[in-house]
Amino acid sequence: MSATNRQIRLAARPVGDVKAEDWEHVSAPAEAPGPGQFAGRTLVISLDPAMRGWLDDRPSYLPPVGLGDVMRAGSVIEVTASNHPDFRPGDHVVGAFGVQENVVSDGKGALKVDTSLAPASTYLGALGMPGMTAYFGLLDVGALKEGETVVVSGAAGAVGTMVGQIAKVKGCRVIGIAGGPEKCALLTDELGFDAAIDYRAGDVKRALREQTPDGIDVYFDNVGGDILDIALTRLAMNARVVVCGAISQYNNATPVKGPSNYMSLLVRRARMEGFVVFDYAKRYAQAAQEIAGWIGDGRLKVKEHVVKGTVDDFPETLQMLFRGENVGKLVLELA
Repeated sequence: MSATNRQIRLAARPVGDVKAEDWEHVSAPAEAPGPGQFAGRTLVISLDPAMRGWLDDRPSYLPPVGLGDVMRAGSVIEVTASNHPDFRPGDHVVGAFGVQENVVSDGKGALKVDTSLAPASTYLGALGMPGMTAYFGLLDVGALKEGETVVVSGAAGAVGTMVGQIAKVKGCRVIGIAGGPEKCALLTDELGFDAAIDYRAGDVKRALREQTPDGIDVYFDNVGGDILDIALTRLAMNARVVVCGAISQYNNATPVKGPSNYMSLLVRRARMEGFVVFDYAKRYAQAAQEIAGWIGDGRLKVKEHVVKGTVDDFPETLQMLFRGENVGKLVLELA
């Protein structure tokens, strides 16, 4: 372990877009593990749209990141020293260790992973929170049934690519909404979506009407805003709208834009429900086992966007999410 520990800490609460001055780049002394603790070096760091919400001082499903605190993030580390009975040097561990080069942990919330079975990055993506989010959001909250029509927004992102593929595994018709011809081609040509709509290219409402002649049975929403409003006009009878995220609204300096077409829920006897994946923690192992099986038999492809760099590259890499530059799960791999 190096003598210093590079960290990214929250310096100020962002207003609108996150700016360079909202972060503090710090060199802190690297700590040795105490009794019942282990130390490790960070291999890969997860970057997620939810991070933007963690920066605001307002009620949410997690407390906000404190000013001056190391930025919260999931990561995979390699244990370098241990006084913990369950972790040994050389073990690979996934947990919420934050944006820093070196960590010390008591093991709470940490899970050993086998990097001989899947790359470390995959434990932050398909076999991590995005995979769990897609699995439980679609199958439990969305109550998916074979033969239904599924539409997912943010379809080329970490969660969206998983949602569409799981829906195909379950025998459904899948339409993805994404930004740009390259992303749309990826969805249909590589990931097996039945159709893709480029929200940057024209009339999304018309395209969605053409692709869902019998309506939408499950709409999995990752973006909110105008796209959510349009999707509500295409609901089938007894449809389910799964509210996972609203990336189009996260950097707003003004109040979040709510749906004006919500009365479609009444007319179509539909429901719209939000969820937090942590509520399903006791079933993660079950979901990971099934997802790993789909990956193993080729029915599900892992899409990852790996940026190689240092901890100091975190702020700029995070912006890729809000510029729509990533395809699949975005991670920062430390050199």
